[in-house]
Amino acid sequence: MQNIIVLDDEQEIADLLEVYLANEGYQVFKFYRAEGVLDCIQENEISLAILDVMLPDIDGFQLCRQIRENWYFPIIMLTAKVEDVDKITGLTVGADDYITKPFNPLEVVARVKGQLRRSQTYNPSMTGQEDEETYNIRGLELTPNMHTCYLYGEKIDLPPIEYDILVYLCRHLGKVVSAEELFEAVWGEKYLNSNNTVMAHIARIREKLHENARAPKFIKTVWGVGYKMDR
Repeated sequence: MQNIIVLDDEQEIADLLEVYLANEGYQVFKFYRAEGVLDCIQENEISLAILDVMLPDIDGFQLCRQIRENWYFPIIMLTAKVEDVDKITGLTVGADDYITKPFNPLEVVARVKGQLRRSQTYNPSMTGQEDEETYNIRGLELTPNMHTCYLYGEKIDLPPIEYDILVYLCRHLGKVVSAEELFEAVWGEKYLNSNNTVMAHIARIREKLHENARAPKFIKTVWGVGYKMDR
């Protein structure tokens, strides 16, 4: 059974999500405030977390950032805010998806299933993959089955979405990959022209790889077309 954390200070919302997720066979750890969440993650094998942004004791973005210091399971943010800057903030601190209130709980369940499917693709213990697939590109080394990333021998910690983007670009070395193709391959959802999610994640990856924005060494932008990594 997969364990999911649901954190929302609106009790009705947390209770509703618990019912829908439990009906799908998930074990739900429910919280109305951030206190106790990190302890729960430490003591249990968590598969995914749904975090509210506006909490009484801590900002949800801050909690997301704290989780990402040690854990890489998918995180979905819930918020009543609709501004793009808030969405980008959530994505850049390590969230994998973003749902705006009010929402249909069935949509949340669908997003949860999608995130879990995607994360399992790169988890050897769940997929049974044994072949060691490794990429070494001018000092950047990735081993997808182990979810490891090293830059000049230094370990780089990446949440699942950022890691999956890098792996997809590595698997298509020398090819220009559009934002639409990246989004639909990694997120498994239909891409919308106004969607800047890919751009936000690429910026975050470049920051972690210490890329020069004007002359990136690894992920290059082909303006009007997409992104590419060369051999």
